[in-house]
Amino acid sequence: MSFSEYLADRWPTIAQMTAEHAQVVLIAVAIAAVLGIGLGIAVEGRPRASRLALGVTGTMLTVPSLALFGLLIPLFGLGLTPTITALVLYAVFPILRNTITGLESVPSAVEEAARGMGLGRARVMLRVRLPLAWPVVLTGVRVSTIMTVAIAAIAAAVAGPGLGELIFGGLARIGGANALNDTLAGTLGVALLALALDLLFLVLFRLTTSRGIR
Repeated sequence: MSFSEYLADRWPTIAQMTAEHAQVVLIAVAIAAVLGIGLGIAVEGRPRASRLALGVTGTMLTVPSLALFGLLIPLFGLGLTPTITALVLYAVFPILRNTITGLESVPSAVEEAARGMGLGRARVMLRVRLPLAWPVVLTGVRVSTIMTVAIAAIAAAVAGPGLGELIFGGLARIGGANALNDTLAGTLGVALLALALDLLFLVLFRLTTSRGIR
């Protein structure tokens, strides 16, 4: 069967797997964004705490994904829970790093002017510093999302949903009927999904960033 015939025959299944893959990635990145941005706000301006937070979260990126998924099996079993947990652990660092960097890049004169207008610390953060740092923060979320799309494919090793099922299934049956088509469809699906989400973040950047600081 040619690849075009394969796609015509299997496209509903591939579309469903792509949707599941995107859903897992977006859930994980949303959780990581809450954790990363919240932690970044909490430790920003505290050098020791910042170094500790970045060191711990950065260490997760050095752990091979297959090993991490394997370590999570005794704790969470197979399926969705270990998949999302692992993806969150990988996605936090770029968001945390960019949050700290973005907040530190806000000129102190701007913060002093806001305080001079009677704004408290929390209001300065929410209304002044975080909006000014937002382009850098959003870049961190974007990087985490693209990275997580690729890692999510490996979640098939722990029975996670998504396009990894096609890739792993095809590789396991290499030489068999449609094995190469499965692998190629899964790989192309991951690449196209990453591109689509990247374009989505470009649109989100324009919609959520003030024209004056783009």
